[in-house]
Amino acid sequence: MSQTPEPAEPRGRVAAGLDRLDDAIRHVRNFISRNSPTVLRRAWTGVGHAINRALPKGLLGRSLLIVVVPMLILLAVLTGVFMDRHWMLVTQRLSDAVASSILGLANIADNTAIPDEVRIDTVATTGKAMGLTAEVLPPSEIGRTRRASADIVHTMLAEALQRRPMATPFSIRDLSDDNRIEVRMIVHAGVLRVEFPRSLAYAANWHFFLVWMVSTALFLVLVSLIFLRNQIKPIERLAAAAEAFGRGRPVEGFAPTGAREVRQAAHAFIGMRRRIERQIEQRTTMLAGVGHDLKTILTRFRLGLALLPEGEETADLRSDVAEMEAMLAAYVDFAKGDADETPQPLDVEETISDCLRQMAEPAGREVHFAFSGDGLLTLRPTAFRRLIANLVGNAVRYGRTAVWVSGERREGWLSISIEDDGPGIPENEMEAVFRPFYRLDAARNQDVPGTGLGLAIARDVARSHGGDIELGQSPHGGLKATIRLPA
Repeated sequence: MSQTPEPAEPRGRVAAGLDRLDDAIRHVRNFISRNSPTVLRRAWTGVGHAINRALPKGLLGRSLLIVVVPMLILLAVLTGVFMDRHWMLVTQRLSDAVASSILGLANIADNTAIPDEVRIDTVATTGKAMGLTAEVLPPSEIGRTRRASADIVHTMLAEALQRRPMATPFSIRDLSDDNRIEVRMIVHAGVLRVEFPRSLAYAANWHFFLVWMVSTALFLVLVSLIFLRNQIKPIERLAAAAEAFGRGRPVEGFAPTGAREVRQAAHAFIGMRRRIERQIEQRTTMLAGVGHDLKTILTRFRLGLALLPEGEETADLRSDVAEMEAMLAAYVDFAKGDADETPQPLDVEETISDCLRQMAEPAGREVHFAFSGDGLLTLRPTAFRRLIANLVGNAVRYGRTAVWVSGERREGWLSISIEDDGPGIPENEMEAVFRPFYRLDAARNQDVPGTGLGLAIARDVARSHGGDIELGQSPHGGLKATIRLPA
């Protein structure tokens, strides 16, 4: 029992506002495009094409790009601000604190009111309490009186030490293990030597911030991936259902899910599918009834002809009745189609060989057949056999000496070419011959039976499988029909 599609949900204010913004941007872009120089417009178009080629083609990839790129920009800005502001500020304050401790020890060492032995002991004891290793050396141990390098810690320590009211020569250098720094400064009692860990004047744990930031970003990207995947699944299911319906396969277990717009598209697809199925059912029922009624009349004609004596006139009438029965069967086949047939695995190569053996060889046509690739496909067997039979039948009917058939399965497509050496079809008639009941004058002038439905039925079958048929000129002089079906 059919269900009534759900009404479309009203759009929110945000969506309406974004639609108006899109319209405004499009008008601005069109205005700039119309009023820009040709060179600039071509350059802009080239850049746009290059960007489009580089961007992901799938919805999931583009959605992740929309989420990840702003996050990366945010992380880059935060990292820059942290490195330029927070990290430098913390390092400077740590260096100022160490420099203040060193200057305090220097002041103790310069206090002449305290005996030298007491001052030296006091400097060592006070430095230990501050986390520094301090001692007073003889005046000859001053060493170099400038900074050892342009290291950031050296620079900030030197700037802090130079703030001393009375400038005193000092030196700063890294010790051999690169994890400790030594500062020497001239004081009243000799040379003040202070040694301390580099981490005491340097914000060494800045990488923890980056680790947390990167870990959080990765976690957020993973969460975004999960949510985006759940949003894209309904779109993939809708695409799969539409593709299956286009190929004539049953659409089972499909229900509208996902965001509002996706559900609206799904409801629209379900409604379209029901209308098409109802139209096909009505047409099939009508043609079945007409065919039944006409067959009843033709049966009475046959009975009447059977009671008449044999003669030239009755032979002509029997031929007309047989032709009418064939035409009626073709009409019913065209109207009914094969939508109800269940797709199943079919050996395409064997099917084509059977058709050639049954149709081309009895007619005395030379057969050239070649096939490459895996020939096992899921198709509707009766419909596919009718497709091949109609095209091979045309090649046999209008060809002169031979039929050439080649098939290939490659890159997800099945291609089958059927060629003959007959009169062919004019270039401007190659689309028209696919119309139902359309026949070329050349075909009518030849006393060849037919209804003009063969190519129409063949194209319907090909399109019901998701493919198509194209006509062209054969190198053998006749017509070349190429079938392309998704495999």
